[in-house]
Amino acid sequence: MRVVVVYKDQTDYTRTVLDYLRDFQHQTGHELETMDPDTAGGTQFCETYDIVDYPTIIAVSDDSVMQNSWRGLPLPTISELSYYVQ
Repeated sequence: MRVVVVYKDQTDYTRTVLDYLRDFQHQTGHELETMDPDTAGGTQFCETYDIVDYPTIIAVSDDSVMQNSWRGLPLPTISELSYYVQ
């Protein structure tokens, strides 16, 4: 399972996302993958999974099938998201 946090840096929600990433790692011991939608790989990823709102957290299975997504604020609870992190 792959969990990706897609967000743009230097926005009004950046601090919220960075705090969430830090808290998630502290509480679960797992680091979440992050992606900038303004990069070549980020643009392709966003097009593939129809991501147009930021921040978005998306859980994708090993065979690239979207399992769940959370768009915008508020972000999901850490316990809710930790279900998708192995």
